[in-house]
Amino acid sequence: MKPWIAIAFSVLLAACATAPPPHGGETLFEDALFRPPSERIDAADVFAVSPEMREFLDKDIADLVTHKGSQQGLFDAIHDRSQLALEYDTAITRNASQAFSARSGNCLSLVIMTAAFAKAMGIPVFYQNVFADETWSRSGNYYLSIGHVNLTLGRRKTAVDHNETALTIDFLPPRDIRSLNSWSISEATIVAMYMNNRAVESLTSDDTNDAYWWARQAIVQEPHFLSAYNTLGAVYQSHGDLPQAQRAFAYVLQQEPADTNAMSNLASVLRARGQIAQADALDRKLARMEPNPPFGYFKRGVAAMREGDYKLAKDMFTREVDRAAYYHEFQFWLALADVGLGEMDQARTHLEIAVENSTTRKDHDLYAAKLAHLRSYTPVVRR
Repeated sequence: MKPWIAIAFSVLLAACATAPPPHGGETLFEDALFRPPSERIDAADVFAVSPEMREFLDKDIADLVTHKGSQQGLFDAIHDRSQLALEYDTAITRNASQAFSARSGNCLSLVIMTAAFAKAMGIPVFYQNVFADETWSRSGNYYLSIGHVNLTLGRRKTAVDHNETALTIDFLPPRDIRSLNSWSISEATIVAMYMNNRAVESLTSDDTNDAYWWARQAIVQEPHFLSAYNTLGAVYQSHGDLPQAQRAFAYVLQQEPADTNAMSNLASVLRARGQIAQADALDRKLARMEPNPPFGYFKRGVAAMREGDYKLAKDMFTREVDRAAYYHEFQFWLALADVGLGEMDQARTHLEIAVENSTTRKDHDLYAAKLAHLRSYTPVVRR
């Protein structure tokens, strides 16, 4: 059983560091341990505008821009389903041209695509990291810390656009759009976040080789972005390079001593290296800082399901739902516990929530199939 590793993943967006830029991060690179990447990894590709995107600007939304101005025209085109019909899908992080071609992407992909259009139109673009309640997801043995980003089309003065009002574009689901604090981040950070996502996606697909190069390039693009160092450590750990993993996690903690993700990962590496006393000390510190860690109740619920204790499982999954009401996997497992208890109406309710809040086509289809089966279920009436 592999250890659980906590890494930041910008499905919506991971937070970036606010400390002064770290120095010496490049000494953590160990290129000789890995083969060359299987694909091109270049920051120039992130915002590149494809011929199809150019045609969209020149033809499809030309009338909108003429009548409403460039900022409002682009804003309306992005939000009008008759124009782009964008689908929110967290399965993979795409660059601008890929998101446009697929007409889908996670939040970061859609922000990048919109920014690419704006930059091509000469519209100033500003990015914001949005402070929201910390949310988590998981993929196999990896926990993914999720944050959020949006972008603003800035003011400009031209003969056509007379001092237009700045417009913020946000791809959060409508129920989640509320007054949230935010702070500006650089485009270099956006690029680093994109590359960190690609590293995480490669890592969770067991491709540690490409994961290394994506994480490395994320650090090169923005040394402030400490999440990429944590991902680099996770890559080393998965690759079996424990001394390198230890250095990477320790480096994060030098910059941010209260980073519980890096702390948990470092404890795991120390334990694997036989440094039990140091690992125990970190675990005790973590327990004080985070007595109820993300997915803690979930893991206990899954264990209870394996033992056939559906009542305990339901209690554990309910506790997770209480602090993350719309995370689809918690709702799904709560439905499974309900089925084990014979509570079919409640199971259907939780499955409906899981379907509504699924973030990939694969998960949506799985939950929908389970829901259809439950809806067709007719209890046997015993006489």
